[in-house]
Amino acid sequence: MAPQAFSDILLEGLAPDGGLAVPEELPRIDAATLESWRSLAYADLAFEVLSRFASDIPAEDLRRLTRAAYQPGSFKSADIVPLKPLDGSMALLGLSEGPTLAFKDMAMQFLGQVFEYVLSKRGATLNILGATSGDTGSAAEYALRGKKGVAVFMLSPHGRMSAFQRAQMYSLQDENIHNIAVYGVFDEAQDIVKALAGDLDFKSRMRLGAVNSINWARIAAQVVYYFWGWLRATSKPGQQVSFTVPSGNFGNILSGHIARGMGLPVRRLVLATNENNVLEEFFRTGIYSPRGPEHTFATSSPSMDISRASNFERFVHDLVGRDGNRVKALWDEMVKTGRFDLSAERSRFESEFGFVAGKSRHEDRLDTIRATFESRGLLIDPHTADGVKVAAQFVEPGIPMLVLETALPAKFSETIQQAIGRPAPVPAELAGLEALPQRVQVMDCDAALVRAYLETHAKL
Repeated sequence: MAPQAFSDILLEGLAPDGGLAVPEELPRIDAATLESWRSLAYADLAFEVLSRFASDIPAEDLRRLTRAAYQPGSFKSADIVPLKPLDGSMALLGLSEGPTLAFKDMAMQFLGQVFEYVLSKRGATLNILGATSGDTGSAAEYALRGKKGVAVFMLSPHGRMSAFQRAQMYSLQDENIHNIAVYGVFDEAQDIVKALAGDLDFKSRMRLGAVNSINWARIAAQVVYYFWGWLRATSKPGQQVSFTVPSGNFGNILSGHIARGMGLPVRRLVLATNENNVLEEFFRTGIYSPRGPEHTFATSSPSMDISRASNFERFVHDLVGRDGNRVKALWDEMVKTGRFDLSAERSRFESEFGFVAGKSRHEDRLDTIRATFESRGLLIDPHTADGVKVAAQFVEPGIPMLVLETALPAKFSETIQQAIGRPAPVPAELAGLEALPQRVQVMDCDAALVRAYLETHAKL
């Protein structure tokens, strides 16, 4: 298959054959170039990183788009992504300063700008079809609400998000935003998205695109904050940094894997899971064995209640020498047997790629939220707490450990109440959000029902 331009992949979401898009080769950033970026503002760093991928967008246009996406008015911190010190060499990489209080804003604010730009240039329309376990949906909807030429159809698992997460999404009344709550778990909602996007005739006819991390543009935009974190946590060339990433769909940590592959001096990529620890199990044993819906737990870090991580396929592609046929064979095996075994490659996970993993449970995250608040006066959300708990197992002397903050605690007030005895404060601009009227379609988890809804409501 011939390589596709960045803008084409942006609009298509998946590769033309229905698979996941990956770069033909990664751009390399040498030490001198990296040092020259130390003084850049976040928006200009985003331009430098994204220009290595979005080579079909004129430089002056791309710079304008990154500056529009990452402006202080859209983020609560003037730095866009602040570093928040924890104990010892640990710090939080503050990714949740955007409009929906979650790290997904870091990519979505750019995607909102670049979607509108490319569609305007082409005189085209696009219908975004996605699935969310909580934060992707609201970040996408806030970034794309009111945008010309774009409609959003976002599936979510009915009753499996926090009240705040539901309110953020379902309270939007914009005509181009469609929320669909399905009876089931995230994996089942994601299966519907994949099935409809994989029907290439339907995808073309309905002009379907994606904002989930199956869209390469989303992964590319997330790479930026790994470079930003390294530049803020180091003072000299070649100094190593480790990152801990709470992980559900593997997209956030995959971006770290990409940054490392581009030459960023990353010592370890620490994957943190909750009770749904399929990925932790893989990095510990080399066996990938996703669980069915009946064995996917509803937890107090709900955005990670995922068993089949879409982006894991991209890492396996690198692990097996970028052999697409072998990747297909492994996934065919998984369909037949429920698992595949790469334990023969286990020694390479850390030595070659830097990956290690750990898991956290409900009591762990409550203890971590409480301890962080009592020792630092810093309130963290349950997913970030999973990251802090796991990160502590892998701290090494002299190597900064950056834990990626995934959301602000206001989104998960019930768990915060359990941990510290009072709810998380809600930003003033979001007070009363849960009392607003909500607009959502509730239906069975059935691809045919979603297909019919799209045929009636898509922007064509």
